[in-house]
Amino acid sequence: MIPMTIPSVAAPIDPTLTTKVVKSAKTLGSEDFMKLLAVQFQSQDPMKPMDDTAFIAQMAQFTSLSQSQAMTSEMVKLNASQQLSSANSFLGKQVIVDNGKGGTVTGEVAAVQVDSTGPQIIVGNASYPISSVLFVQPGIVSTPATPAAANSGA
Repeated sequence: MIPMTIPSVAAPIDPTLTTKVVKSAKTLGSEDFMKLLAVQFQSQDPMKPMDDTAFIAQMAQFTSLSQSQAMTSEMVKLNASQQLSSANSFLGKQVIVDNGKGGTVTGEVAAVQVDSTGPQIIVGNASYPISSVLFVQPGIVSTPATPAAANSGA
C-alpha cells in the first residue's frame, strides 16, 4: 500500500465577517393571517386543493393565538388594577421605603398618584413606586379630644 497525503481543504475563518440578526418590528395580526390564507388559496393547484385538516389546523392555531393575545391584554389590565389596589392599601400607613439612593425614607403615605410607570405612593414631598416599600405598619391613630363633662352637682 502506498500512503496518501490529503491536503487540508478548510480555509481559515475571516474574523471580519459578521452575521447580523435582524428582528422584525412588526408582528403578524389577523389581517396578515387572512392575506396569507388568501394567497394560499390563489396559488394552490386546483387538481390538488388544500387539505381540509391543514386548513382547520391553521384556523385553530390562529384562534388560539388570538385568544392568547386577548388573555395577555386582560392580564395586563388585571395587574394594573391589582397594583393600584395595593397602593391604595398603604394610604394612612407608616412605611419605610427605599429612596433609590442607598437610603431609606420613613413616613406616612399621604396620597397615591398614577403615572406612566404605575401607581406611586406619596411620602413627605416625594413619590415612590410601590415596589420600593420595605416595611409597613399601621398609621398613628389619634383620638379626637372630647369636651370635659360638665359637673351636674349642685
